[in-house]
Formats: sequence, C-alpha cells, structure tokens
Amino acid sequence: MSLVLEPLPPPLSKSKTGAPLKRCFTSNRTALPPPNHRFRASRFPLHPTSSSRPTVIVVLKTEKEKNVVTEQKDPPIRIVAVVDQGSVSPLKCTPWEEVMMHTAKRLKWVDEGYEMVVFTDNIHQSNDQIAMDLQKELACVDILLVVAVTNQDSVKWIGTNSRNIPNVICFDSDPGLVNKLGGSYVHSETKGSIFDKLVGISQLKKTDETKEPVPILKNLRSKGFSTLNCTVKNCGPQILDCLMDPNYRKALQCLNKCNPVDQKNNCLDAKIPEKPYVQPMLKFRGKDLCHETTEDLFVGWLGSLDWSWRVVTGQNPAYDQFPCQYQLFYRGKAKGSFWYEPVFQVKTLEGELVWRRRKYRVKRANVPGIFYFSVWDNGVVSNEYWTIVDVSEDFSWGLFHYHGAARVAGQSYSGAVLVSPDGTYPKHTQSNRLSSTLEKCGIKEWELYTVDNCAC
Repeated sequence: MSLVLEPLPPPLSKSKTGAPLKRCFTSNRTALPPPNHRFRASRFPLHPTSSSRPTVIVVLKTEKEKNVVTEQKDPPIRIVAVVDQGSVSPLKCTPWEEVMMHTAKRLKWVDEGYEMVVFTDNIHQSNDQIAMDLQKELACVDILLVVAVTNQDSVKWIGTNSRNIPNVICFDSDPGLVNKLGGSYVHSETKGSIFDKLVGISQLKKTDETKEPVPILKNLRSKGFSTLNCTVKNCGPQILDCLMDPNYRKALQCLNKCNPVDQKNNCLDAKIPEKPYVQPMLKFRGKDLCHETTEDLFVGWLGSLDWSWRVVTGQNPAYDQFPCQYQLFYRGKAKGSFWYEPVFQVKTLEGELVWRRRKYRVKRANVPGIFYFSVWDNGVVSNEYWTIVDVSEDFSWGLFHYHGAARVAGQSYSGAVLVSPDGTYPKHTQSNRLSSTLEKCGIKEWELYTVDNCAC
C-alpha cells in the first residue's frame, strides 16, 4: 500500500461555438381476461404538479489501483455525417438533418466514446471556411456517413475527399458513392435502420482498434465453450423438449439468426441503461407529488373502466408495438404491495393473434414518481425502473418512461409509452405539452411507433 496525493481535476473549459451549418455533438372495451382482484380506484376524479484555494485529496491506493489510474483513455470514435440539405426522411417526413442531429445525441447514450458532427452537402455553394472545416474533420474521421446525397457536385467532392477514409456508409444516396468497411469496398445493404448500422460499424471499429471487449457488445457475446457447456448442463431436458416440438423448432430457427441467450444460469449478463436520465413529474393539479399520489396516476382509469390505461404509441419497437396493449395497475392485498399487469396481443409465426398477460411486482423508489418493476418470464427475470414523466390533469393521456434489463439473457433496453384511456392520440390542443414532455425523455415525436388498436 502507498500514500498518493492527487490534485483535484481542473474545471471544465467552456465550449467554443462551431462554424455555421456544422452541428457538433461531443456528447417509439374488449374481451379482456377477467382479473381476479377487486381494484381500488384512483382517488382522483377522472374528468375534464466553496473555497478558491487549491486542495489535494489523500487517497490510499494499492499498486494495482495506481496502475489503473495512470492508464490512458481510449481515443474516441469520430463520425462525420454529410446530409443532403433539405432532404426528407421516411420518419414522418422529418428532415434528414434533424434525424442525424438526434442520432448524434443518442450515440452518446450508447457509449460516451462516440463523437459525431453533422454537415449539409452544399459544400460547393458554401464559403471556403466551411469546406475547410469539413476537410479537417474528414482527415481524422473513423466513419463517414453519407445520407440522401444525390447532387453530382456533392457526390464528386465527397468521392475525392473520402478516398483515405476506411469506413464509409452511404444511405439512400447516389450509386456513385460506395460503402467501405476497413478500407475494403462492400456491396450496399438496405436492411436495418441507419442507427443500427452506425452503431454496429462503430462497435466493430472500436473492437478492431482496442482488441478489448466493447461494453455494449460483451453481454451479447458467447463466452466460447463455457457458454455452451453451461447451457447444456443446466438446460439439457428443456433443449430436448424444444427440439421435439415443431413450434419450438420454428422459433429456434428464427433465434439462430440472433445473439445467443441464456434462460437462467448467468451464462451472459446485462445492466440496466443509465442514460438518458429522465426527471419524474413533480406536481399534479398544483400539488407536490407523494408516493401514494403517483401510484394513483398509474392506477388511472381502473375502476371506472376495466383497465388503467391503453398504449397509444411507444419508442421501442421490440417492446411497445404489440397490438392492443392494456395496462392494469392496482394495489395488492398485502400492505404496501403494488402490481402491474400488461395484457396484449402477440402474432404467432402462423400469423395468428393470441392474448398474453404478464405480472410485475412494483416497488417505490426513494423519489416519488420512480418505481422498480420486476417480472419472471419463461425463466428470465427482468428488472426495470419506470418514471412517470407526465399525466394530464384530466387523465386524458400520460407518458411513462422505462429502463430495463434481462440480466442473465444479456439484454438491456429502454423506451417510453404514451397512454390514454381509449388508445387514441391526445387532442391537438395538448401537442405543445406533449412535445415538451417527450423532450424531457430525449424523444422526438417522429420516433414513436403507433400501436395497432384496430382489432381490440
């Protein structure tokens, strides 16, 4: 052991303003199965809230810890996006420039090691300084992303200035612009979202350079023979049952295209995402929120209706796009107990719609408006924390945000659901408040996926 004196880190310097056109980020009543409980309705009526001297810190460290402190941080992955000025994306006709700006923000939630800047493609029309800024960025870039660029002058300029860039992704652009991966030309691929492609190549780049596991990928990656041995040893009979069942065989063929997951025995791992941090609502109808009041907001319409809320739209297509989603929040018989039961439809491989139901245990966090959820689903325990971001005074709509992870399955996720009593979108008069609420979650309205409530 040794005694180490460490000065406090210097204050962060102020950021400098970037050039014009350059945006820099360094930083989606029905036949319900009858519930077996008597629900207590919400209490609310449901009709139309230092010293300036230098200091040192005395830290006791081992030799191993001292070595860790001296390690240098990995260099960031630098990304440049060039977007056709005025081009429109298929995401509810949102300009591509806005989509890319938001993508740069989301990349920071995935990994702080990403740095992305966005330029428009009117280089030939802009002043020399903007062109020089772009050339300077391209000189040290790891990934060039070209979106919806078809202007021939822009195509020629990008082609000339991207020859030495090892990774190039061209999306919805002129055929003369080609994709590259690790310096090699590759065929165009149209499947998958632009965000998924960008994250995937960024992670490959990071893995290739550092030869170290990337945090977001290591939880989804098999540990070699030990993973197979763990799975067979603990789940042998279940695997055999699956292989003997034709429906399970179809599902396994589908899952073969995905990352391996473990059902129970901690062959993999995942952590609940920490970003973005979402602030819960603080007041309702002019009064400060307490724990019981926030529970009442979850309970919502239950008592007046057979459900608390119906989901209108969601941010995460994997979790929020199931048809006909009904939410039931209610207090249990035991003192302080609270439960959440989503009831929803699932489309089978044969195209048949079947009803499914889950039951979550809900516990209060220290802060009113934040709750911890846990559910056991086919051998996998999922842990989530939910935030009540906003609920309108007349209970006509609400927005709930969540982060979660199925730890032993190596899956983490986040999203948000917009809810209303009948599954319809809030009135236009609420649009400003809704947009502001979504902004608190770092969500754009064009990101949301609409739930199919037509056959409920």
